[in-house]
Amino acid sequence: MNVISVGIDISKGKSMVTAMRPFGEVVFKPYEVIHTAAELESLAYSLKSIDGEVRAVMEVTGRYHEPIAEALHEAGIFVSVVNPKLIKDYGNNTLRKVKTDKADARKIARYALENWTELREYTPTEAVRLKLKQFSRQYNLYVKTKTALKNNLIALIDQTFPGANTLFDSPAKKDGRQKWVDFVTTFWHCECVHEKGETSFIERYRKWCKRKEYHFSANKAADVFTESLGHFCTLPKNSNTKLLITQAAVQLTAISGTVEIFRAELMRLAEMLPEYHAVMKLYGVGDTVGPQLMAEIGDVRRFNNRNSLTAFAGVDPGNNQSGNYEEKSSSTTKRGSAQLRKTLFQAVKTYLLHSPVDEPVFQLLDRKRAEGKPFYVYMTASAHTASLSCANSSFEKNILTFFKKVVDFYLQDLKYDYSKLYHIVY
Repeated sequence: MNVISVGIDISKGKSMVTAMRPFGEVVFKPYEVIHTAAELESLAYSLKSIDGEVRAVMEVTGRYHEPIAEALHEAGIFVSVVNPKLIKDYGNNTLRKVKTDKADARKIARYALENWTELREYTPTEAVRLKLKQFSRQYNLYVKTKTALKNNLIALIDQTFPGANTLFDSPAKKDGRQKWVDFVTTFWHCECVHEKGETSFIERYRKWCKRKEYHFSANKAADVFTESLGHFCTLPKNSNTKLLITQAAVQLTAISGTVEIFRAELMRLAEMLPEYHAVMKLYGVGDTVGPQLMAEIGDVRRFNNRNSLTAFAGVDPGNNQSGNYEEKSSSTTKRGSAQLRKTLFQAVKTYLLHSPVDEPVFQLLDRKRAEGKPFYVYMTASAHTASLSCANSSFEKNILTFFKKVVDFYLQDLKYDYSKLYHIVY
């Protein structure tokens, strides 16, 4: 067959492109292509003009590969986007250390020729799934920022009103506001509470509750007044201290509101997907973890089987055997999606928090805990796969069993919609 492999090394805003035939025959030498409409159109035209079966191959590089991949796909060219780990591990049969864009493009082209029949064609992500993944990643970013701002505010408050963050246990409002944060925005120093006496504070607190739409309790106000007494504060009550704390509280309130907006949008987008009801049936999957799980897995139809999906998550156990030696308990590869593994960890952790005695996962978890297993072993135990749950359990292996349970729910719900997956279910 007259096959031509086009190796594309992706960079930000540009790519290095080369083409080769079998046995190292160069069709054209590496050259640079800028990711503009005109240059991408020119590249597509030149590739289509080559006589033979052309396949363009590139690595997954965040979002940088998407312009050239979609442009070539729309032009009718076979495009395959592969895991960078596969390219990195391929063809390292030289003592020389060469790392250039041209060398990488040639290496990708050689990889494509050697794995020609196994290349999978690239298909652009559905608009809903793409938006869901983008919102999921941004949500995680804002949650990290919220945690940092919360810890910062507590550190400041400990110098002016120690324990103020523990005075109220009211749940957060739908807009993300928390009562203790609103409280320290106004009463940012313990002297703001007790300097004018208890009666004066209770009346001021009543007006504050009415203005902020919180429930007022005279007994609670009296308790807060008592808690404000006797503290030795390292920051004085002045304008500089007020500015530090009020601005920290304002920023925390703002980021909390953004987090809640993103959480609602995640749920709205997830409800549009066919696997929504199947995923939301899983124990430990709520309004946040469920949409994130769907976002990180993506379209399940792109995986040939269950093992492909677990490898994508990086929770497939590795093998270590040589001669007479065979490792009995090996860690997972962790070569897949770190975000997906984190989402699975959050889902499984719910079993430990709520202790559902009727859930097989918790039953195994509780048994392993009673056996004295370490925390990261028993907290994620799963009874879905007997061979894994009865062996030397580890955190990664039990994550794998739960993940297979997730896959089963996917396939069970989708088998009537996607006949392509019938052979996986049965």
